[in-house]
Amino acid sequence: MGDYFIMNSAPELVVDEGKIKKAIQSGLPLTITTYTLPKEIEIYIEQVIDAFLRQMDQIKLKDYIVYCVQELVVNAKKANTKRVFFMERGLDINNDKDYAKGMETFKEDSLGNIAHYLKLQKEKGLYIKVVLQVKRDTINIEIRNNSTANKIEQLRIQDKLARSRQYNNLEEALSQVLDDSEGAGLGLVILVLMLKKMGLDDDAFALKTFEKYTVASIAIPLDEARVANMSVLSEEIVENINSLPQFPENVLAIQRLINDPTSDMPTIARQISIDPALTADLLKIVNSAQYMLSKKVDNISEAVKMIGIKGIKNLLYSYGTQKVLGDETVDKKRLWEHSYKTAFYAYNLVKNFKNDTALLEDVYVGGILHDMGKIIFSNVHPDLLNKIKGFCSDKNVPSSTFEDLSAGMNHAELGALIAEKWNFPDRLVASIRFHHDPETAPLDCKDLVDTVYLANMFCEYENGNVSFDQLDQGAMDNYKFKNKAQIDSLLDRFSKGFIKEGQL
Repeated sequence: MGDYFIMNSAPELVVDEGKIKKAIQSGLPLTITTYTLPKEIEIYIEQVIDAFLRQMDQIKLKDYIVYCVQELVVNAKKANTKRVFFMERGLDINNDKDYAKGMETFKEDSLGNIAHYLKLQKEKGLYIKVVLQVKRDTINIEIRNNSTANKIEQLRIQDKLARSRQYNNLEEALSQVLDDSEGAGLGLVILVLMLKKMGLDDDAFALKTFEKYTVASIAIPLDEARVANMSVLSEEIVENINSLPQFPENVLAIQRLINDPTSDMPTIARQISIDPALTADLLKIVNSAQYMLSKKVDNISEAVKMIGIKGIKNLLYSYGTQKVLGDETVDKKRLWEHSYKTAFYAYNLVKNFKNDTALLEDVYVGGILHDMGKIIFSNVHPDLLNKIKGFCSDKNVPSSTFEDLSAGMNHAELGALIAEKWNFPDRLVASIRFHHDPETAPLDCKDLVDTVYLANMFCEYENGNVSFDQLDQGAMDNYKFKNKAQIDSLLDRFSKGFIKEGQL
């Protein structure tokens, strides 16, 4: 995918439309980060937005979105400038008296020596980050900066936003006396009016303050026809996938035994031993580094006792899915290898950072199955392909919709729909559905989704497809990860462990 982390020192900024398209289809964020926001970065941001919107067939929104992003980016830069300005003068920006004193000269003094303060911002690591991402049926645009708005600033911004919503057009706004002491009044008014022109309501824009950063976000619903086509085609594919051969009979037989209260472990063990491949998978799991055994286990009954009923259920979900979807092609083998690595990383994240046995049992299978929506398209059966093409023609669904789906777009939702059809547990379905969008996952599944998300992104990070800067801050905070060096060290250990695991 390439690295979307853009530094001020970059000699040349070239928009790679192929990478932007792949990021959209894969559900990965596009991120541009700068410390000082020079003119060439502003131009580059506009070019990326242009390419992004053209890929989404939303180019008509370009002028509105470019304005909104530029306004929010400049405000974020000013907020960072304000921090170093106050620090240099020994003033506490969170103290009301100090804040009032500093703001008396902030505008004049900072503009008169802006190069100095921008240099200080970079030295202090204060950044501005633009994030573009397609999340299910929404285009999400975020402008982040790692300085937290204080209570005074939050109140001022919220007041300006509230007043802005009263205006129906720019003429009304200009006729009012706007407080421009901090230079942020009129810009926010125009931003709100731009959103109205795009047909968006008040909920489309949000400003949230966290412990160490501030996020301004705009959520733009995708074109209704496109969303509808994506949804109906996904459901049609799932319906046809569901009509294909179900889980192998032996897997279904084991599931029936597990759900039978009169069954015992020896009976379940005997049924598992009928299937050599399933037996091998079970022994491999029990003898893996997960269990840290002093000696190798080669007895099925002992292995069944160790892994437990829930462990067997999870094994059947992953084993049965792989049998149905297959691993006979190069593409499928590559996707399954990524899935097993994600599962290994997810398991070790919980093992090292969470004291939660139930979570430990769920994350491994969640990691294995998170990309099953992609695996479906890695080698579509010709009969299914022809049937879907005929469906598109009959229902007037554009062929581009199928192309987007087959390239990976909506794969999380598609995988979740199939998991629901196969009666997977709700938590497992959630880990598939939200593995690119952990912020919107149900609260009771947050740890599971965050873990699978991080494990998947760590694999992408190792492969050079994403940068550290693209990792979701909420999921990172959940695991108390602070910096790139910490992640690099962790992944060095995990990667060596995964290689060792494959050699067992």
